[in-house]
Amino acid sequence: MSRDPTPDGIDEGKRLVKIGGDRGLSLAERLSERLHKLTWRTPLHTMRLKGRYPLKLIAVPDDPMIGDARRGQALLEGRLSFRDEVHAIDALDLARRDWGRPFAEHVHSFAWLRDLSTVATRATGAPIAEALMARWLGAYADKVDALAWSPDLVGRRILFWTAHAPLILSSTDLVYRSSVLNTLARGARHLDRYADKAPPGNRRVAAWCGVVAAGLLVPGGEPRRAFGEAGLIRALAGAAFDDGGVASRCPALLADAIMLLAMLRECYAARRAELAPPVADMLQRMVSALLGATLGDGALSSWQGGGPSTAAEVAALIEASGVRTRPLRQARDWGYQRLAAGAAVLLVDAAPPPVARVVEGGCASTLAFEFADGAQRLVVNCGGAQALSAQLPAEIGQALRSTAAHSTLVLADTNSTAIRPDGTLGRGVSEVELSRQESEHASRIEGSHDGYAKRFGFVHRRQLVLTSDGRELRGEDSLLPRGRRRRGGNTPFAIRFHLGPGVSASATADGMGAILRLRGGALWQVRCRGGAAAIEESLWIDGDGRPVSTQQLVISGEAAAGGASVSWAMKRAL
Repeated sequence: MSRDPTPDGIDEGKRLVKIGGDRGLSLAERLSERLHKLTWRTPLHTMRLKGRYPLKLIAVPDDPMIGDARRGQALLEGRLSFRDEVHAIDALDLARRDWGRPFAEHVHSFAWLRDLSTVATRATGAPIAEALMARWLGAYADKVDALAWSPDLVGRRILFWTAHAPLILSSTDLVYRSSVLNTLARGARHLDRYADKAPPGNRRVAAWCGVVAAGLLVPGGEPRRAFGEAGLIRALAGAAFDDGGVASRCPALLADAIMLLAMLRECYAARRAELAPPVADMLQRMVSALLGATLGDGALSSWQGGGPSTAAEVAALIEASGVRTRPLRQARDWGYQRLAAGAAVLLVDAAPPPVARVVEGGCASTLAFEFADGAQRLVVNCGGAQALSAQLPAEIGQALRSTAAHSTLVLADTNSTAIRPDGTLGRGVSEVELSRQESEHASRIEGSHDGYAKRFGFVHRRQLVLTSDGRELRGEDSLLPRGRRRRGGNTPFAIRFHLGPGVSASATADGMGAILRLRGGALWQVRCRGGAAAIEESLWIDGDGRPVSTQQLVISGEAAAGGASVSWAMKRAL
């Protein structure tokens, strides 16, 4: 598939003002969601799930993605694992409720079938898959459970069951085979009614992908296919911006959405058909936006709780999508501005955090940036709040969402956007102003946000300039007075630069800079004016959701009533 990339969204030198919001789901919406789940247990809903059951699938699509070999090997050895939560298959109680949510969703989505198929032949993998399937059917085939039958997991389950049908339908036991196909059909009927009740975003997209897949692969599904395509187009309109970025503003969740559409694309291919044009067009834009969120090593940057993934995983996903396009540089709604010069890549969060009603676990990261020198990540965000290993305390995840866990200015050790106890974001950044200019000598981004205006009477403005050879990044962080300032003395601030793994820092003797040494031997000099520089400990969450000990460069100072300004520069010395 080849098509011109989506045009970048901000004209050179123009100013864009972005408006955010903090309204979460209303009480009526939350009550309605609970009421719908309660109706799943009624005899009426049981009757709705009845109907003609298929004897076979019309076609079996390929799974375009490769699974995790380590998790697959664990399955062969009798263990089911996800994010460091491990359970022996023989002792697995599918009805238990004390699993971590990520592990439970991994089990009920049957995404583990991909891992198993990656390391096992049909002969060795089918007995394991069918044994787990039989136990799941015994617990949930006739019981519409609130978690196991949540629309998004039913949609994912249909995609994985159909893509890995050889693993779960190899048995000669006709009763078992009939139960699998009957449960798939029941799941499709469940989605016919409740796909649109799934939370907006990836969960609703997954539910509607399941509807379309069932319409393509279950006999008599043509009306469902047309109905499902209309629902999927609506779901994508609510889940993604026009530039292809997702409303959660998390690159890892964008990758997940692309994976869902890539699997659905294979369902069409199995029927010698093409994706609906609006869906194909959105997939094209999503891939461009995802590429725009990668650094020089080809892996994802860490934003809104997502981890870095790996270059191989990103490349495999792009290959699976069938899309060939260029990275999105200037995202109007997705919000990430990308500058690339020489071997350097700079990514800036130039938008308010995602609104509370479309995401839980968002981060207060406005005006943070990540910076890479070739394949070496120089400045990063700690990241990974939504992808943490199950072995780590929940408090770490909460801390990773804070402004201090991102490479930006922190005023009075508070978040630029409040993080509520229930995981949603509260008041703070509501407006971000942005301008961008590019010339043959350098590229410049200037942005400001009002996250501290009401509480402290300051607007944070950040200017970033990357030279055309990529060997120097200059910045200025300013606190500008706005509105009424609360009484008291000077307000302390800290500008944090979390350093990538493998970068070691040494403060200069005058306290005005540092020397950064990269793995490959390169040196970067950092100088600042208007604050004092120091080196502190930090951490970075890797692609497996595990913390890696790193360092951070912190420039600290105090803002008087008239504001403050700190200028700094990073220059490659070797």
